Amino acid sequence: MKAKVIKTEADYDAAMARIDELLDAKPGTPQADELEVLSILVELFEKKTFPIDLPDPISAIRFRMEQQGLEAKDLVPYLGSPSKVSEVLAGHRNLSLSMIRKLVDELGVPANVLVRQPSPQTELSEIRKFPVREMVKRRWFPGFVGTIHDVHQARNRLPELFAAFVRTAGEVALRPALNRQYVRSGSHMDPYALAAWRIRVLSLALAEKLPAYKKDTVTPSFLQELVRLSYLSEGPRLAREFLNKSGIHLIIESHLPGTFLDGAALRLPTGEPVVALTLRHDRLDSFWSTLCHVCAHLALHLDHDHAEAFFDDLAQRGTDKCEKAADMMAAEALIPAKQWAASGLRERHTPEAVRLFAERLRITPAIPAGRIRFERNDYRILKNLVGTGKVRCLFGPVNN
Repeated sequence: MKAKVIKTEADYDAAMARIDELLDAKPGTPQADELEVLSILVELFEKKTFPIDLPDPISAIRFRMEQQGLEAKDLVPYLGSPSKVSEVLAGHRNLSLSMIRKLVDELGVPANVLVRQPSPQTELSEIRKFPVREMVKRRWFPGFVGTIHDVHQARNRLPELFAAFVRTAGEVALRPALNRQYVRSGSHMDPYALAAWRIRVLSLALAEKLPAYKKDTVTPSFLQELVRLSYLSEGPRLAREFLNKSGIHLIIESHLPGTFLDGAALRLPTGEPVVALTLRHDRLDSFWSTLCHVCAHLALHLDHDHAEAFFDDLAQRGTDKCEKAADMMAAEALIPAKQWAASGLRERHTPEAVRLFAERLRITPAIPAGRIRFERNDYRILKNLVGTGKVRCLFGPVNN
């Protein structure tokens, strides 16, 4: 469709439908350009139709703390004393003029936000940033089946609907900046779409009853045993059973527009580990590499650090030490480095050579084929070996 200014709800619905069609457009194509233009037009319409208020002072301060890695004790120079810090962050003390000046001058918190008083409307303004239309379409709110009429009705009941939706994850989930999470993405990530997806995954995991999880269950040998299931035709489904019996939830939930997600490792409020996949790329090589990567985060970081969650777009190269460590652990589990170096597949990667190598390791040929395509940055080769279309069918409808 030709992009045009959005003036009516009908225009808005048509634009959103077109955006759904363009989500996987490759950068630099006319389709990607159209997606960018439509996204801007939709954002302008939503700001006009559903105006968003400024955040309240406490949310703004906490957001800056998260950005700069500050703890409550680090605010003493700006607020005066540990007790004053606690009272301000709890909403029991108003900011004084001297506090505001220091927060503006030294922390860079906008003055027009700090001088505002918290109000009930602030919470609603946060909620309106979430992808309500897509959430209704996916039937994430009880009683709504996804029609355009339901979208309009849901917008009139947002506080009530979100209170029920977020109950399992806690109110902090409505404020994405306050979550201690790490995101690997080369695109602009919509934090509210990411928060909504996270809450959905947690709610699905909480509905499952699994054995108790034991810390340090995920080891290199555990991951190698998991990868051997790839040799079987129903390997992905067996992988879920394998993880579940070890107390690890495996949730399948399609990514929301604006998240660019392949998978995530996170924890329930009860502390139980969850690994979640979007199946954004319905291929066996993508399934196994993503699964091993998020399980590596569980082993290396969630079991030992204070991080709450890792969210990964694996089309992007890992740059920080956590991502590099997870990449290395996953790669070793999928194909041990010594065997990969001795395989000769970097120089001679015929389909037959790939199949023979996979047979010796008793794994799916999709795994070595995927690695060759990634290392050579050539996704035109070995298309028939990566298992396209062989994952989602094992899990049923991805969007519930």
